[in-house]
Amino acid sequence: MRDRVLQCWQGSVALLFLVLFLSAGTFCTVTMFDASIASAQEEVAENDTTSDDQGIAKPETTNAIPKRQSTLVWMYKSLGLFYSTVFLGLSFSLVSLLVMNLLTARRDNVVPESLISGFEAQLDQKNYQEAYEMAKNDDSFLGQVLSAGLAKLSNGYEQAIEAMQEVGEEENMKLEHRLSYMALIGTVSPMIGLLGTVQGMIASFSVIASSPTTPKPSELAVGISTALFTTLVGLFIAIPAIAAYNILRNRVARLSLEVGILSEGLMSRFADVGKTKS
Repeated sequence: MRDRVLQCWQGSVALLFLVLFLSAGTFCTVTMFDASIASAQEEVAENDTTSDDQGIAKPETTNAIPKRQSTLVWMYKSLGLFYSTVFLGLSFSLVSLLVMNLLTARRDNVVPESLISGFEAQLDQKNYQEAYEMAKNDDSFLGQVLSAGLAKLSNGYEQAIEAMQEVGEEENMKLEHRLSYMALIGTVSPMIGLLGTVQGMIASFSVIASSPTTPKPSELAVGISTALFTTLVGLFIAIPAIAAYNILRNRVARLSLEVGILSEGLMSRFADVGKTKS
């Protein structure tokens, strides 16, 4: 019971950390962008006021200062429909994979205490068939390993150990296979951000190349904002994905080692099966 509470607490903390990281990062970024825009507009307004006070004539401009827009709107326009859809899909996939792997890598799902105590009690009472049925009907990692060992026990103890090792490697591969998708997201996200960076810079340089005069900063800012926002969002997704992957991979490796030690310990009483007496 204590281990279950501990596992649930660790999973909740990890998920909360991911959500808070993404939320805080997005909030801080939006706040900094809003602050920088407000500061720039205040500086322009202050310069205009100073010019008026000093009696300096200002040239008439046909273009007024553009109205300030929300940073989230600016971010969406910079990312575009393609990058917004891709990054949202990667974000939802990462959260789903994290929750699934947290539930799968719980100790109760890999090494259930009820199976250990029940299996050992059946062996003590020499109810080998009941012990086999108990392990076979259990979907946990340990249950699959023990049932494979008992199924091959008639061929000797060494054959049973080999069967347990084969099933253990197969089950471990299944756990790592689920985790590998988190590593894939952590690798792909910054690559997509880099793609957006290159695309945005190409768009900005194409404005320079095709303009007969010096282009306006606002025209160049479209491509530059695309380059920066795609890189920013890609890193926001990749950093927690890589961190969560490494933490869960270490946890799976430790649980797999524990399964191997426990299964061999429970089957050690059959070490003399298949040996010829001299």
